[in-house]
Formats: sequence, structure tokens, C-alpha cells
Amino acid sequence: MMGYKKAQGRSDVFQTPNIALEPLLPFVPKKYSIWEPASANGNIVNFFNQNGYQISGTDITNGVDFFENNLKADCIITNPPYSIKDKWIKRCYDLNLPFMLLLPITALEGKNRQKLYNQKGIQLILFNKRINYETPSGNGSGAWFSSAWFCYGFDLPNQLNFIEI
Repeated sequence: MMGYKKAQGRSDVFQTPNIALEPLLPFVPKKYSIWEPASANGNIVNFFNQNGYQISGTDITNGVDFFENNLKADCIITNPPYSIKDKWIKRCYDLNLPFMLLLPITALEGKNRQKLYNQKGIQLILFNKRINYETPSGNGSGAWFSSAWFCYGFDLPNQLNFIEI
């Protein structure tokens, strides 16, 4: 899939720190098997493994293209490449599995995204501050954007869930 390969060389590489993952634990049932289809450095996979979850990490670099393969799992949790977020959002809805996608807040914008959210449903886990992602330029680089977990199919208490980190 060409779009993903192109995204790898751009500023799409924002590895997820544990502080962004800890708020998910109360909402992801331990019995769920998780598919992390953009595993890259393995931060999400390592975090959930260390917390007793069954998780499979795949990536285009290890031969598993999210847009061409299906992995048996109960849910998807990932931080997808932002430059092709529309394609990831649509694919997640098409798979009809519960998902949590870590995306910039601006992913709320856009006619096509809003149409999907309105038709299918969406819940957000919002942070009280910006995430310091791991980037190729160094660990803990401060993001210039706010992020949230865009969630579907999980039993979150509210449409908007405000979390302090």
C-alpha cells in the first residue's frame, strides 16, 4: 500500500508513550485480544503485554498490511499514521471491531469523517495536556497538537471522557 510507505518517511512517526496508554486500561477488558496494526517500535504492544493482555503487533515493515489483511482479534488499538488517518478510520469501521485510535484532535474535522462518526458513533478519551511523543528527532518531543483516543465499540461512560495525565 503506497500511502503508508510514503508516510513512513515523513513526520508521521509519533511513537506512543505509556502515559497516553494508561487511561485505556479501565476500558479494555482483559479477555480481549488486541490487534496493534501499526506497531513500529512496539510501544503499545509492550505496554499491553506488561499489563497482562494478549496483543499482536503487526506493521507493513513485517509484511502485514492493515488494508489487505485481517488478523483475528477482539479489538484494534493503535496510533496510526496521521497523514492517512481517513483511510485508517474508514478501515476500522469497515472491520466492525471495537477500536481505539490515537489521533490529533483535528481528526474531528472534515465532512467525510463527521459523516462516519455520525453514522457509526464515536467516543473520545481526551487528555488535559499534550502528549510528548517519541519521535525520530529524539524521545519526548513535545507535540504541537492535542491528541485524543477516538473510540468505537467500547463501553465508555461518556461520549467525551476527560482524563488527567
